[in-house]
Formats: sequence, C-alpha cells, structure tokens
Amino acid sequence: MHTVKKENVAEHSHMVAVISHLLTVIKNKKFNGNLSPEKAATVAIYHEISESKLQDLNHVTKYHNPEFTKEFKKLENLSEIECLVSLPTELQESFSDLLVQDEVDPEYKVIVKAADIISAYIKACDEIRFGNVEFEPVKNKLDSMLLSYKNELPEVAYFMDVFSDNCLVSVDKLAEQDS
Repeated sequence: MHTVKKENVAEHSHMVAVISHLLTVIKNKKFNGNLSPEKAATVAIYHEISESKLQDLNHVTKYHNPEFTKEFKKLENLSEIECLVSLPTELQESFSDLLVQDEVDPEYKVIVKAADIISAYIKACDEIRFGNVEFEPVKNKLDSMLLSYKNELPEVAYFMDVFSDNCLVSVDKLAEQDS
C-alpha cells in the first residue's frame, strides 16, 4: 500500500513492544493479571522475525483465502525455525519461545497480537490524518478487530480509553497538555 509515513519492521516491532509492555502492566495493575511486562515486550520485539526472510504481506492478501493463509503460516513457521537454528545450539532453547510463534505462550501471544492491532490502528489513523484515504478501509477493519479485543481483554479497552487519543496527536498538542 502507498504510505505517506514510511515504517519499517524495526520501528513497528518497537511500537508493538512498548504497547505490549503497557498492556501487560495495565492487566497486572487493574485486572489482576500476573504476566511479565518484560517478557511481553521481548515477545513483541521478535513477533515479526519471519519478515526478515519473507518480507511483509498485507493483511488482506494474507487472509483473503483460508488455504493461502494456511500455506503462508507454514512458510512463516519455517522462516522462524530457520532464524532459531541460525543461533548457536546452546542459545536456541532460550529463544525458541520468542522466535517460533507456535511456541509462544498463548497468554503473551494474545497480548502481543492485541498490541499489533493497536499499532496498526495508530498507523492507519496517522495515514488518514496525513490525507491518505487508502487507509480508511483498513481503519474500519481494525475498528472491528479492536472491538473484539476490547471485549476479550479489558486491558485493551482501558488502553484505548486512556491512551489512544494521545497516540494520535502532534507533539505540540501533547506539550500543551503539560502546561
């Protein structure tokens, strides 16, 4: 897709890591969770590791056909395993549940996926704000995905209520809030 504001996998993974960390802190402090924010952030840092070999594929293409999705997920898994086995043998055990998505603890995986959706939502809103109407259908799709996550994870609802507006304003507007 055409983008006004370029983004790379490192920037995206960093944003997802920050949001995952915050979601986990919210879960623990407000909703009696017991997860490690640091682990959530680390899982998020590596959540797109397959893109180091496969590049990115947009959501519509990746999920438009169940058979295609299934086959692409197999490729992602192979790519993750290739990344894992590229490490020295003595380190592989420490990284397997970070790099290989099938081995990520489901509680962390859902937090990171929610953070990934929030990150995509913020990106779509930014693009629309900069006049890129191509992102309007993306934002609409993300709105419905976020609704599902808000219903499943109270920390996502809390994040969206408390933080989402400030994620979408300029630095100048944020500075005005401090005065």
